Amino acid sequence: MAEILGVPDFWPTLVLLGLVTLAASLARGFSGFGAALIFVPLVSALLGPQVAVPLLLVTDSVMTAAMIPAALRTADRSDVLTMALGALVGVPAGIWLLTSLDPVLLRWAIVGLAGVMLWVLLSGWRYRNRPTAPLTMLVGLISGFCSGAAQIGGPPVVAYWLSGQSPAQVVRANIIFYFAITSLISGIGYVWGGLITWQILTPAVLIAPIYGAGTWIGSRMFGLAAEQTFRRICLAMIAGATLISMPILDGWLRSG
Repeated sequence: MAEILGVPDFWPTLVLLGLVTLAASLARGFSGFGAALIFVPLVSALLGPQVAVPLLLVTDSVMTAAMIPAALRTADRSDVLTMALGALVGVPAGIWLLTSLDPVLLRWAIVGLAGVMLWVLLSGWRYRNRPTAPLTMLVGLISGFCSGAAQIGGPPVVAYWLSGQSPAQVVRANIIFYFAITSLISGIGYVWGGLITWQILTPAVLIAPIYGAGTWIGSRMFGLAAEQTFRRICLAMIAGATLISMPILDGWLRSG
């Protein structure tokens, strides 16, 4: 069993992986964001970033594929494809970082990226000027880089599109469509770089039901309290995951 996760303590690691998956999927279900910012730093501490990042991509892509057809009908396709042009450059650059950097340095980089993305979410920053095609592509490049390296490219895209005049349903559809494209680009790059293997697919099968159930439960929990309350809970979970996953705390995490 140990070879499935590549660790000797299979069952404790699997339990921790399941708990992290549940927390990440609950955040995604009731707030629409935060899964990668919780999952990637913590699972990187357990299994390494070159396992954690493609593992989330495979699991999330499978469990959210049903959302894509409706998004295609509603999204502003021109705007999405313009941003995706930037991602075509950003995603491969991020994948290069994921495959080239020393694992410990990469984990510090992921913690740093997660911290920056958390700041963007906490600050409530929005782009207030009129969107332009070059700026849209630049946002796609930045988001694509963060997605390729750590699958945490959501905050800049969300902050940018929410600042526009598009209806909320169009913004949501744009985000779903855009990340379907970047997931495809990342998936091709991960396969090409040897990151998606049986070591990834097997645990993805194990945690996919947890991820799906957590997303469903989280979406139902949304109506039980004010949106701002759940947003604060998600931000607290992201902050906690970012701090706990720092490599300097490895001895505590693994002994715990």
